[in-house]
Amino acid sequence: MTHTLTVKTARRCLPATAALLAVFAVFAAGAVPARAAAEPVRETGQRTWLHLTVTRGEVLRPGLRPLRPAGHRSGDTRDTLLLCEPPLGHGRAAEACAQLDAAHGDIRRIATRDGSCPMVYAPLTAQARGMWQGRPVDYRETFSNSCAMEAVTGALFALDR
Repeated sequence: MTHTLTVKTARRCLPATAALLAVFAVFAAGAVPARAAAEPVRETGQRTWLHLTVTRGEVLRPGLRPLRPAGHRSGDTRDTLLLCEPPLGHGRAAEACAQLDAAHGDIRRIATRDGSCPMVYAPLTAQARGMWQGRPVDYRETFSNSCAMEAVTGALFALDR
């Protein structure tokens, strides 16, 4: 099977691809706040983008300390930039964008998946900041484990490498 890329398609995807490469170059240099990571995206005129972060452990306000089991590593962070015009930057970008579209960009309205999750306490904090069709998005939630997080947020925070 042969796949061809037309000039029109390439021109349409070029700004998003350039923004994505610029953001990944910034992340490769070191972790930066979501606002700084979003600057290249704003320059391309993207109206739908989210900086997604999943941090192992509970992320609390300064001065508060969570109880942790012995040997528990906290603070490991994974992140990516999700673009939805066209879907890019995420292993399951098309699925995540479709779920967000069905929920009108409100992460709390993503359809919850039925099923059962193990009662294992391995907390994850999920954060999303950015824009959905020109409207600001700011989401943060701590889940008891990855199964509970995926049941509530679908493919959005499935950032496993």
